[in-house]
Amino acid sequence: MKLVVFGATGKVGQQVVKQALEQGHDVTAFARNPLKLKIKHPKLQLFQGDVMDSARVEQALQGQDVVVCTLGSGQKLTGTVRSQGTQNIIEAMKRCRMRRLICQTTLGVGESWGSLNFYWKYVMFGLILRNVFIDHQRQEESVQNSGLDWTIIRPGAFIEGGLTGQYRHGFPGTDNTSKLKITPADVAEFILKQLVDDFYLYQAPSLSY
Repeated sequence: MKLVVFGATGKVGQQVVKQALEQGHDVTAFARNPLKLKIKHPKLQLFQGDVMDSARVEQALQGQDVVVCTLGSGQKLTGTVRSQGTQNIIEAMKRCRMRRLICQTTLGVGESWGSLNFYWKYVMFGLILRNVFIDHQRQEESVQNSGLDWTIIRPGAFIEGGLTGQYRHGFPGTDNTSKLKITPADVAEFILKQLVDDFYLYQAPSLSY
């Protein structure tokens, strides 16, 4: 399968690229500085571009089967790169007549808010990461209203560690027993499972240990 990964140099994006290549997929890694990947593979194409540049986004979509969006803002706690960048991707997909979009946001958006503890509700997302959380909310609205074949992935906080394959997914917002953390490698594995499984089509499963 041919997939393009937006945000390919981020924590999850790098893992998506690495694991997708290991699984035999053709991968286009879209990033402002794709050389940060430090991955060489015959099935990997590095594509330099800004997701805010609609023309470059559309160029990257040529010949692709699936879009994986793992956009982040680096160390910035403000900005609209997730919501506006994702909207640019959606519009470009429509122009290219592409359908499948897998987008990573965060645990806590929408009905998954109930799964968070006091610290994440009122300290992290209420104060420190307030703007980041709002950007994720707008990002999800764009995806859900896109008319595309979408799946939204809502992972807990990223922690150090490798691929375990042992995590919870799709639990309801009434469930507050999760550890609210997961490794980027496990998030990437779950994202790539959506390439061959439509169980979560038009859904936004939460993901955590």
